[in-house]
Amino acid sequence: MERSVHLPVAAQPDVETVVGFARSAEREGYDRVWLPETWGRDAVTVLTTIAHSTEEIGIGSSVLPIYSRSPALLGQTAATLQEVSEGRFRLGIGPSGPAVIEGWHGADFDRPLRRTRETIEIVRGVLSGETVNYDGDSFTLAGLRLRCAPPDEPVPIDAAGMGPKSVELAGRFADGWHGLVLTPEGVEERLADLARGAELGDRDPDDVRVTISVTACALADGDRARELARRHMAFYLGAMGTYYRDSLARQGHGDVAEAVAAAWASGDREEALSLISEDLLDELCASGRPERARDLLERFAAIDGVDDVAVGFPRGATEAEIEATIEALAP
Repeated sequence: MERSVHLPVAAQPDVETVVGFARSAEREGYDRVWLPETWGRDAVTVLTTIAHSTEEIGIGSSVLPIYSRSPALLGQTAATLQEVSEGRFRLGIGPSGPAVIEGWHGADFDRPLRRTRETIEIVRGVLSGETVNYDGDSFTLAGLRLRCAPPDEPVPIDAAGMGPKSVELAGRFADGWHGLVLTPEGVEERLADLARGAELGDRDPDDVRVTISVTACALADGDRARELARRHMAFYLGAMGTYYRDSLARQGHGDVAEAVAAAWASGDREEALSLISEDLLDELCASGRPERARDLLERFAAIDGVDDVAVGFPRGATEAEIEATIEALAP
């Protein structure tokens, strides 16, 4: 079992602050730092800076959207990050959602599962160093070949997903799966989807690496930690589209998810917060005083089939609170 850090998605003052979190994670013995690409700084530039600012810790993109970069560019990016990190990189990709892809990137959110599969296949071809000729439903390529040496160490490709079909796809085609906004029971349900996908791909499920990101906050002021985690979950359910609500509904909490979203949409933030019970907060997050947060985090680590638990952080957490959580939940 490994433990990693899912670097904060909320805006930080500067790149050096994010790099500082990565250095802290390395010092505390974490195995890897993950960085998603959302709507702030691009992940590739920051990961490159982290690679040059650390020595041993693994680095990874928890998710690079597959609509904002072509598969060819994703392959080139993975090869370059593997080079600058000296073999420490792991590529995580995912489709994101229509609000982001169509609203922000101006691209059609079309056939996300098929596009994910073809992206994985093309990226693998690029990383092999061989000429890529590909005729798919989403992409047709001819004559692409790296003009630099391919990576000596293969770059694993992980697929992010929350729904049954996306997790099944990861089990069938990817080297790993990233999951988030899941209860321990929800993780176990999705692991069954992963195993089904592995069977369809004639693979051993144990060969597909599973990383579960858990929003965590471990502070001496336990009430403050739980308030931050609760606000984080309310924001994701209320302001981040339907994917997170759908995921919670599949885990038996659909009524709560819809009620939170309705309260958030009406502008009643306090009502939205109040709808997230203490029990549900404990199911989704690892928050409170350090001892409690560690116990809650360990429930995910104890699930058979989980290889890595990534410590994430709530929106609104200060730099000092993030550093305190990194230290308190270190392996």
